[in-house]
Amino acid sequence: MENFELHGNIDQANDFIDTMKSGRFLFSFVLSYTETCEIPGITFAGADMNSIQFTPPADAEYLHYGYCKTIDKIPMTPDGKPTPGLLTKTALESSSIPHLTINAGSKVLPQLPFIESGLSFGKNISVSDAMTDSQVTHAVDYGRIVGRSLASLSDCLVIGESIPGGTTTALAVLRGLGFDAKVSSSIPNNPVDLKNQIANSALERIDSEHPYSIVAKVGDPMIPFVAGMLSSAADVSKVMLAGGTQMLAVLAFASKIGFNEENTVIGTTSYITNDKSANFTSLVEKIANIASISVNPGLENSRYSGLRAFSEGFAKEGVGAGGSIISSMIKTGNDSTKYLDLAEKEYHRLFTSL
Repeated sequence: MENFELHGNIDQANDFIDTMKSGRFLFSFVLSYTETCEIPGITFAGADMNSIQFTPPADAEYLHYGYCKTIDKIPMTPDGKPTPGLLTKTALESSSIPHLTINAGSKVLPQLPFIESGLSFGKNISVSDAMTDSQVTHAVDYGRIVGRSLASLSDCLVIGESIPGGTTTALAVLRGLGFDAKVSSSIPNNPVDLKNQIANSALERIDSEHPYSIVAKVGDPMIPFVAGMLSSAADVSKVMLAGGTQMLAVLAFASKIGFNEENTVIGTTSYITNDKSANFTSLVEKIANIASISVNPGLENSRYSGLRAFSEGFAKEGVGAGGSIISSMIKTGNDSTKYLDLAEKEYHRLFTSL
């Protein structure tokens, strides 16, 4: 697959690609929320501060319906760049990969059928603990139940997420667990100083080395829930963590609670692995002996500025885009030229119907 870059455990990456050419993928989309995203300047995941809370449910609705119900238009940046969900939807539909939605602490519920975890959204880690230790236990336990159930339905469970502000909580969790992390951003000019300031102030509250306590203090509900999914699902099938920085935090926490490395890969876009303000690939190798696969969807060649923006540092990843594109290309044999053509058709459909 010429559009893929393989890092970490290369043999495992090649084995995963070969095995899954005839395998069944299932995409699970986890919605969550952290009030950390309400800090001004921390995220572009919404047209304005009030609309950020609608981004996760609107992404889920767009994947299922092709339009949104909780808001009038698909989620966009303040200047009108589309959600990376457009990339995910194109990938899933072009390869007939089924998907479902899981609520793990979204502030607003999507208007569609979903699996409910009963988790509350995370608090702003700059001023308080994100969760209680018992909420982290709940998240892991429920994640394990959901992960085991979904993995039994497929040969590879692909897990994506939508949590505005999640790179900041991921940064705090990674550092709290002992990893020297530098994380990506939905903005080309990554607000590194602001993120470090928030993470450092949160980390000062850590008074225990127990992983559950660390995540409770400085994390968000998505991290323990998806780590729970991974820990049980990887015993049943292959698992692809579809995402960037947030999935590194999931991987780091999962490395503390246990998971099957042989069945686990992480899939993302080349916009994450090429991000000089982050250290994605080297961090994966420090956390676990697994493969990371990145895909270049070729969006820099698009005739639409809204699609080219992804290759220019906006969003870069999200809604499981990279992992979905990788899964789609493995299943169909499509390359980035074919994928770009499909993505442009979806972009045209969206923006000529507004």
